[in-house]
Parts: sequence; C-alpha cells; structure tokens
Amino acid sequence: MPKLRSHLIFPILQKVYQSSAHCRGASASLLTNRLGKGLWLNSASMSKSPDGGISEMETEEEPEYLADSLADSWRGVSMEAIHRNLRPFELENLPPVTAGNLHRVMYQLPIRETPPRPYQLPGKWDSEHVRLPCAPESKYPRENPDGSTTIDSRWDMIERALLQPIETSEELQAAIISYNTTYRDQWHFRALHQLFDEELDESETRVFFEDLLPRIIRLALRLPDLIQSPVPLLKQHKNVSLSLSQQQISCLLANAFLCTFPRRNTLKRKSEYSTFPDINFNRLYQSTGPAVLEKLKCIMHYFRRVCPTERDASNVPTGVVTFVRRSGSPEQLVDWSQSVAPLGHVPLHVNAEGTIEDEGIGLLQVDFANKYLGGGVLGHGCVQEEIRFVICPELLVGKLFTESLRPFESLVMLGAERYSNYTGYAGSFEWSGNCEDSTPRDSSGRRQTAIVAIDALHFAQSHHQYREDLMERELNKAYIGFVHWMVTPPPGVATGNWGCGAFGGDSYLKALLQLMVCAQLGRPLAYYTFGNVEFRDDFHEIWLLFRNEGTTVHQLWSILRSYSMVMNDMCCKEPRESKASKQNLYDFIRDELKKVKDGPGEGASAEAGISKAAGSGEGKSEAKSSASAKSSPELNQHSARSQATITQQSADLLPAQSSQDNSNSSEDQAILMLSDDEEANAMMQAASLEAKSSGEISNSSTSAKTSASATKTVGSGGRQLTLLDMLDSHYEKGSASKRPRKAPDCSKAEGSAKSRKEIDVDDKDDLVD
Repeated sequence: MPKLRSHLIFPILQKVYQSSAHCRGASASLLTNRLGKGLWLNSASMSKSPDGGISEMETEEEPEYLADSLADSWRGVSMEAIHRNLRPFELENLPPVTAGNLHRVMYQLPIRETPPRPYQLPGKWDSEHVRLPCAPESKYPRENPDGSTTIDSRWDMIERALLQPIETSEELQAAIISYNTTYRDQWHFRALHQLFDEELDESETRVFFEDLLPRIIRLALRLPDLIQSPVPLLKQHKNVSLSLSQQQISCLLANAFLCTFPRRNTLKRKSEYSTFPDINFNRLYQSTGPAVLEKLKCIMHYFRRVCPTERDASNVPTGVVTFVRRSGSPEQLVDWSQSVAPLGHVPLHVNAEGTIEDEGIGLLQVDFANKYLGGGVLGHGCVQEEIRFVICPELLVGKLFTESLRPFESLVMLGAERYSNYTGYAGSFEWSGNCEDSTPRDSSGRRQTAIVAIDALHFAQSHHQYREDLMERELNKAYIGFVHWMVTPPPGVATGNWGCGAFGGDSYLKALLQLMVCAQLGRPLAYYTFGNVEFRDDFHEIWLLFRNEGTTVHQLWSILRSYSMVMNDMCCKEPRESKASKQNLYDFIRDELKKVKDGPGEGASAEAGISKAAGSGEGKSEAKSSASAKSSPELNQHSARSQATITQQSADLLPAQSSQDNSNSSEDQAILMLSDDEEANAMMQAASLEAKSSGEISNSSTSAKTSASATKTVGSGGRQLTLLDMLDSHYEKGSASKRPRKAPDCSKAEGSAKSRKEIDVDDKDDLVD
C-alpha cells in the first residue's frame, strides 16, 4: 500500500480536523487522523491554543457522555449517576499542589508565569535522588585515538556527540554509543533503522533529521537550566509526592530518548537501580514487531508537539503533572471479614464498548500496571498500560524515579496530557494521528486526568488466584489504589479486566474484588469489559442480585473463601488444571446466597464453614474493624472510614514529617513483607506444592488428613494457616525468608575498596563517580 503524503491532503481536511475539539474518538477527528498520517509535516497548520492544549475551535457545550451509538452497550446506571449527577470534573482526586517535606515541587510556587520557572536547590548525587547526566559528579571513560582512556565529564561528552551533524539513524546510534561505549557490541537499534528505512517516506525522514531531531537535542541539552533542584526517587515504603512542569518532563524525556541517564542501562540484580524500571530508550530501539514502530511514532509525535523551534516557543506545554506514591502496611488495611458495606449500593455502569481513557473522563482511571511502572512500554509490550503510556508520554517520566511497587503500594498520576489517537491493540496497535486534549486544568495547572497504577499478580496456573491469600492480596492492592485521601466525596473509578490478559486473571473474580473495594470506599464503579458482552451481562446480573439480597462485603468475602476451599479440593483430587468454567464462580455465589435466604438450616453452610475454619482469631485489629463495621455505608462516611483505616496519610495532606520518622516506619513495614519476586514466586510455589502433595495421596483417610492440614490453625487464636505461614517449611534455605532484602548500599558501590570484577556494567561506567 503506498504511503500517504500528509502535506498533500492535510490542508484539505484542516477544517474537518479543527471541528473536533475533543479526542474521544469523534468520527471527524478519526477520519482526519487516519488519513493524515504524516508525523511532522506542516506542523504549523495544526490547531493550537494559548495554553498549548485546548483547540481554539472549542465551544462551551458539554460533551455527550452517553452517545446514541453506545446506548445499547451498557448495563446498570448511567454515567451521570457515576458522576453523582455532577459535572465530570467537579470532584477532585488530589488536593492542590503544596510544597513540603513529603511533596517535592520542581518549579516555583506560586506560578507567576507559564511555563513555570524551575525551583532552585543545591544538587545532590546520592542514592535518594535521580543521578542526572549533567551533574558535575557524572564522569565517563573517554576513548582516545591512541587507544588509551581518559576520565571525562559525561555531560561534555554528550554535548560533543549530539551537537555534531546527524543525518541518519546509523549516525544517531553512533552518537548515542559514543557516551555509552560499554554497550558498543550490544546495542543494535534495529527498530529505529527500520522506521526510517522502511516505514517512513523520504520527506518524513528528512524532516525528522533536519528539524525534529535538532529540536529534541536542544531541549535535552537544556537539562541544567530546566532541572535546577534534585529529583527525589519515589522509593518503596514511603508516602511521597513529586510535581514537575510539563516542560521539565519534556526535557527529561528528551534525555531518555537520547539515552543519557547514567547507571540505568543494566537491570542486574545487584545494580543500583535493579528495583527501578528502565528509562533510557535503547531497549525500544532494539525491539522487534509492528507495534514497536507505532509506539515510536507516538513518542516522536509527542516531541513534535512539545519541542520548541529556535524562533517559536508557543507550543511549549504550560501545565503540571503530579506523581503520588501511596504506601500502606498489612495491619493498616481493611479486615474484609468485618465489612458491612452493601455491594448493591455501589452505582455500577458496566459497558462492553469504549475504553477507560475515552469514557472514564473525570474518574479515577485504572492502569493495569506492571510492578515496574510502564511494563514493556520501552520494549515490545503493547497492551493496556503500554498503550496509555505512549499516547500520554508524560507518564513515561515516572519510570525515572518510581521504584517497583510493593504489595501494599500504588502510584497516582494526575495531569498527564494525551497527544495521540490510536487504533487496535497489541499486535494490531497503530498510531492514528494527533489528539488535542481538551480536559480542563485544576487550580494547580494539572489536566484533570487521574490515573492509578496497581499491579496484579501473575498466575501461571489460573486456579491459584482463588486461594484466600492471593484474593486478599488483590483486594488490598486495589484498596491502596482506590482509597481517597480528601474529605470531599471521591470521584468514581473507571476500570476493567485488571490483570486478566497475559497475567492469567479471571475477569469474573477481578470484577467482584474491585466491586468490594468500591463498596468499602463508597466509590461509584464504571467497568469496561472490552467487547465481552456475555461478561457484561453476567456482572450486571450478579450486581442486581447483591442489590436485591442486600449482600454485604463480608458476606461475599465469606462465599469467596468457601469457593477457595472448593477449588482447592478440586485441584487436590485432580492435579491437572481445573476444568471448571469461570461462570461456575457466579453460579456458586447464587447457590450460597439462596441457601442463606432459605433459612439457617442448610442455608448457612458457607458462612458457618468459613467461621469454623477461621476460628475466633479471624478478626485482626478487632477494635478498629468493629468500629469500621458499624459505620454507615453512605458515601461521605465511607470516605471518613477509609481515612481512619490507613494512618499514613497522603503526602499532600499531612503536616511535614522528618525523614527519620519516615525511615523508621519503612523499616517496620519491611519486616512484614518479602521482596516482590520472592513473595509472589513463593506464594505460587507453595500453592503448587500443597496441591501436588495432596494429590499424591490416594486413600480417603490420608486425603482427609491432608485436607485438615491445609486448614491447620496457628496459636491460640485458631487462625487458618496462610501461604505465608507455609513458606518456611517449603523453603528452609531462605528463599521464603520474611526478612526484607536490603537495598544496595550505593555509597559502598562507589568506594575504592570494591574490586573492579565486582562492579556491574553501569558501575564500571561510573567508576570515577
């Protein structure tokens, strides 16, 4: 198929394009974007607004949130009810930006000019802050013509390499390699070469190297001017916030595009940043597959939108983005067996069409995250999280400073702008043109788009997800993501089949878990099934049943725990993967609710069985839980209860705490947890070992004995033995140790006492640091 030339067709369609102010998939905008595929040509003809986002052609009319074409696609309540019959952006997800010990603001407050001016503080080169390539301490060995090496300033090397003429992708690769010489024989930018050699036509390639790449380089080299204070790392076990201007983010991403960040090119277990996502784009340039090229188009289109020219800076974005890391601990979360929140009181809108980012405006939008933020966005991955990060590239900067998420942690991102439209998913993903984001800004200058990253568990065997410990882990993960820190009523949650793709989750179960959390927190729920009409109807019907029967969170939790036992028995008798269909879960729930309704005879089997297995010790933190259980289920009171449940308040709301206090709290929490990899793997393996050992015993008496051991109690409280309790017996050599894995001591890594053989690749690069 011949390539379309945007410079020929774009002027004809310009009026059509401008008539579509919002990028929510309107037909006129989509037509223009599908035809006008040019990435950088005629950039001057694009409609712009004074703030760099909203089109001048916009009107004050409210968008139609319930389009006629989607009228038959949803069940439950309307989106107006999800918005509590208010305008979509009346309820806020985060308070205004206020600088403090737990909220670092990288620009000057109050904002007196746009874009905001950088805030100035002395630089830091340590393990608590991003190591910037322009820092005086950043050194790198430079190769001389005679074969010798000289320790040089990394930033000087970067400037020399990038200020040379670069006219091809091969020359761009050579420039990047010149200040990353350790990887000369490892980095081969196949995707980058393919994009320019095979995908784009000559005119687009020429415009990139003659216009856009020099703009990206100029923006990257402004790093010392735009980032004038240390960028803190959002580390594990801490409630911390970070706000940056969109201009500062664009500068950091330009450096990531050019692979300038030191010590971020290896993910070896003992490297300094082994618990952080990758940030330099080298892995993306080396990946294969059609989606990789489309992701590159999205990113390059973003730079075309935000990089100023030498004579015109009117396209520089003027807003702000805030990243909030939320961290809890096991004893601070909800005792689900005590919650009396009614499930049927949750306003539910379940839709088989639409996407979270398009239909969930004004709501808390869920990112089906990897524990390493962004997942495979800088590789070959291209599903929900990766797509969101390339159409809203400002989210990518979170990979620079966000340590991997712990089981009781989430990350909220507020203010990221959308720059691209797209079609398809995974292998069929395609960039489909420009998006003018008309989302209004809040009082702090942030687009009112709130996204929460919560990572689901990966189930190699699907029946493991029905185990009580693992269901509770997912409940707590959703809770720490959905909890609302403000006294105002919380906006609704827009979510879908969280962790149900490659991670092997059951959408029928995950929907119930998220519904339970929304009931506990008093948040309306908009659920998108991504085309699954049967599941839409099933989920809606079970919600109607909950509403009619007055089912509460603790009742459903009891039923799920009963189902866990049934599934465990099935797997013990049949070691192979259970043949039970996903629909059986909802049938089981209906049967158990019917038994409860019919009477206390046979009818109370599920709850009685659970209570017997759990014993009197089930109610951990009993005083707190009973107070919570007696709370009214009204929405505003749910918000108050959720704030009382987690004592570590938002960094935006709490008075300043000393770093020493925060550190001590982190240590206490760490004792209770395993490292991410050890925890998830050990829990799965313990489940497999238990199922296998039970399956090997054939006679009924031994099977009964094995079944009893699965519900063995610990201590006088009679608590059911959990997977974490089983770990020590399965892993005596320490793989299941509950002692936290200590973070690498970066200061030791820099010391001269460390031998060169012990230093990993990136440490070699920065040996002189």
